[in-house]
Order: sequence, then C-alpha cells, then structure tokens
Amino acid sequence: MTPDWAFEREHWRRGAFRVAGVDEAGRGAWAGPVTVAAVILPGLALEYPFRDSKQLTAAQRERYAAQVKEVALTWAVEHAWPDEIDRLNILGATHAAAARALARLAPAPQALITDYLKLRTPLPLTAPARADALSYTVAAASLLAKTERDRLMTELEAEYPGYGFAAHKGYGAPAHRAALEQLGVTPQHRRTFAPIARLLAQDGSGRLFGAASSEGLEEN
Repeated sequence: MTPDWAFEREHWRRGAFRVAGVDEAGRGAWAGPVTVAAVILPGLALEYPFRDSKQLTAAQRERYAAQVKEVALTWAVEHAWPDEIDRLNILGATHAAAARALARLAPAPQALITDYLKLRTPLPLTAPARADALSYTVAAASLLAKTERDRLMTELEAEYPGYGFAAHKGYGAPAHRAALEQLGVTPQHRRTFAPIARLLAQDGSGRLFGAASSEGLEEN
C-alpha cells in the first residue's frame, strides 16, 4: 500500500494548508516509552519514499527518517516514559506526548491527521485506521517515532544488560519474559501492564532489577 495526499487535500480544500501527521511507536510494549512524532510536510504534493515504518527494514527507516527531517516544514518527537504511562494509562500518556509534540511545531499546524488516535483538539482532525500506510504525513511521523524509540531502547540495553532491549525493543518477546523472570523488573517497565503487574504480585520482594532473588541471584 502506497501513501498519497488524499487526506491532506481534504484539509487543503478547506484552507488548512499546514497539516500535521501524528503517529506513535511503542504503545504495546512492556518497557520503555511510548514515542509520538508530529510532522508537517511542505504542501507541494510531491512523491516521497515514506511508508509505514512497519513495512520497512531498519536501514530503510533510518534513511527515510533522515529525509523526513530534511524536507519537513517542521517536526517534533516527544516521549511518555513508564512513570507517566502508569500514572495516566497508555492512552492518556500517548495523548499527553502527542500534545507536547504538536505544541513544539513551528509554524503551528492548522489541521491534523492521525493513525486512529482521537486527540482532543480544537483543530480539524482526520483519524482513519492505518493512516500510516495511507498518508504521507503520517508515514513520515511513523518513521520518526519508530527510529527515535528504537534508538532509545538500544541505549537502555547498555543501562539494563541482559534484557535484550536492543533486539525486542521492550515488547513481550519470549526472551524478554525470560529475562524478567530471572532479573526482575526495571524502572523502565510499565508496572500497570498486566504481565509486569502479575510478575510483581508473584513475589513479595517486588523482583526489582539489581535485587538478589530468593534463589540468590547475583546483583547486576
């Protein structure tokens, strides 16, 4: 599926020429932030290689994300970290990060397109499903959100060795589940997410990263 400008043109016809695409990465992960990007592309209806980040290789995502930053009229990326996610819930935290990203755009957007994210906003909003595969601006936002979050998760690999964050990016892979059983829960895990909450409830010690387990697991 190739993105086009159909949703943007609907806003252009109504006089809103600065249309921001908004997309997130990491919403379903067990650890790390949910990352939201907002992008306004020049309203020139050019063809770009931008695609839904899930359809691309890591190398393609990096290359196209760099191109987004070069051609965008303005862009911003914001994160909601696990403490905010646990406090607001994942949807509330995603909305909060999106609001922060949109507030940083200069010039400010006149309309929004999101990937089915029903933001509370006074701006005209189009929120179709799979917008990251249908809209150039949302595809551009998906590239920035995905590459920035992947970079952060790779950095967390060094801070919390043994969890495999660089490989599974905090999602519920078998290797991640096994590491949690062995090493415990880190400050980067979302404690209100069911798999993490269950693990914490199983052990009165809290199974915290760096704390010795009842089997005498060495500290990290």
